[in-house]
Amino acid sequence: MSTFVPGAELSGRLYDEIVRPILNARFPDLPHSAALLGRGSEVLGFDDEMSTDHDWKPRAFIFLTEADEARHGVEVRKALRRDLPQTFAGHAVDHEVHTVRGYVWQQLELDIDRDIEPRDWLTLSEHGLRMFTSGAVFHDEVGLQAARDRLAYYPRDVWLYLLIAGWWRVHPEMNLVGRAGAAGDELGSSVIGSRLVGDLMRLAFLMERQYAPYSKWFGTAFSRLACGSDLTPVLWKVGRAAAWQDRETALMTAYERLAVMHNALGLTAPVTPRVVRMWDRPFKVAWADIPDFLFPLIEDPAVVGIAQRWPVGPVDQFRELIWAPKNRHLLLRLFD
Repeated sequence: MSTFVPGAELSGRLYDEIVRPILNARFPDLPHSAALLGRGSEVLGFDDEMSTDHDWKPRAFIFLTEADEARHGVEVRKALRRDLPQTFAGHAVDHEVHTVRGYVWQQLELDIDRDIEPRDWLTLSEHGLRMFTSGAVFHDEVGLQAARDRLAYYPRDVWLYLLIAGWWRVHPEMNLVGRAGAAGDELGSSVIGSRLVGDLMRLAFLMERQYAPYSKWFGTAFSRLACGSDLTPVLWKVGRAAAWQDRETALMTAYERLAVMHNALGLTAPVTPRVVRMWDRPFKVAWADIPDFLFPLIEDPAVVGIAQRWPVGPVDQFRELIWAPKNRHLLLRLFD
């Protein structure tokens, strides 16, 4: 049985051993960039032997300047189609030729050459951002890495707003775990608890300033966060709890550990979660006034305005429904 080689490594070899010599021989003075980008577990670095059963192959994405793509793009594509072998290391190969600006527009419906506004950040697919800023750049002469650096993570004020929204997604729901369970609905309580686990995990991604991938790799990426090994056993207790009381206790522990992570950021004075009961009901909720401490730190008036009008974070539900980048203009209207 052959030894599995990750797609990023194999694609790098394809570029170094095959693609670059073709370009150097036929277009010796043509500046370009080369990378593995696009969809696929190999772009995120999560691929394994099973990943190779479909749409997995060594790939080279070639980027030219706008002027050179107009003059030479057709010839470059023809040369690569003609001279690339059909297989490399036993796998079918693929290539694409783009400009940086055109590729970013294709993937994110964003003009990378213009200012990126807060409402742009809030309507960009987080998974799309992770895909573009992950992958591997093998060679760069036309500004590909500079474009990736611009999108490396949310600007500070947008990040603060998302943290505020993340904490608010958790607090109103926590008491519902007990309320549903006390009404005899342990399944409903478990569903609410699972949703809260996802929200707490997203808060962890935010605090570690990493984009979260889509559902298949969400847990895998979480496990590789600095906090992953500490939080995973606690969050497992939420999911495995048979009774709402145990679910509630585990959620409070998770909340407290995230509050410790917040304190480590040094954004605000240290907070200490307190146990509160809503309307004196017998359901315990951990709470710290983190959103109230974070809000005054936002300086950008555009972000302040969004936070005042739309204090719920990125449009997750809409973004999942309106998945295609070409539909992002519809989401932008929500922030006007």
